[in-house]
Amino acid sequence: MSLMRTMLSDIDVVFDRDPAARNRLEIIFTYSGVHAVWGHRIAHALWKRGCFFLARLLSQFTRFLTGIEIHPAAQIGERLFIDHGMGVVIGETCEIGNDVTIFQGVTLGGTGKEKGKRHPTVKDGALIATGAKVLGSFTIGEQARIGAGSVVLNEVPAYSTVVGIPGKIVIKNGKKVASAHTLDHSLPDPIADSISEMEKEIQRLKHECVRLSEEKNGSIH
Repeated sequence: MSLMRTMLSDIDVVFDRDPAARNRLEIIFTYSGVHAVWGHRIAHALWKRGCFFLARLLSQFTRFLTGIEIHPAAQIGERLFIDHGMGVVIGETCEIGNDVTIFQGVTLGGTGKEKGKRHPTVKDGALIATGAKVLGSFTIGEQARIGAGSVVLNEVPAYSTVVGIPGKIVIKNGKKVASAHTLDHSLPDPIADSISEMEKEIQRLKHECVRLSEEKNGSIH
């Protein structure tokens, strides 16, 4: 699909998902989510042509206008609907499929520890509700639902609903989960890692001091 046709489909999807939308003119001039997606589509086209500075400049200008930050390298499919999008952040290596819905305050980011692919992949038809934080390089499956305010750090199966901090699967394949299954959340902690390394080094130095002391006493005798 051409860029122009894709941008026109971004208007049509608003009618499908927002009952407050009345006409195309209103959407074109007043929907910040649409403006952000359009700005990204142009910035992404520039990025793919190697115009990195212009792409970043356009993305920052769009962020200033809409309050929605999308890195120009992020890959976004057709008919993305960002509703009341203030505070939405979409990272550089994020991949979003078709017919995805994102509400305000959502972060599709990284944990700060990954290299290369470090942001989520969101499959077709997924919905991520207000204030949810999806952090890391993993997949949100097709038609998955992430509840408002949830924190998700690991893969979510297709056709599942996840809520809470940490995220728990409460619905899977249309059926309620008897005992909510907690997703495996292991958020890297660089401070704890540093303290652990320091403790190991202190123990090594203690052992070295004991060894040197024993050698010194041995030489005296």
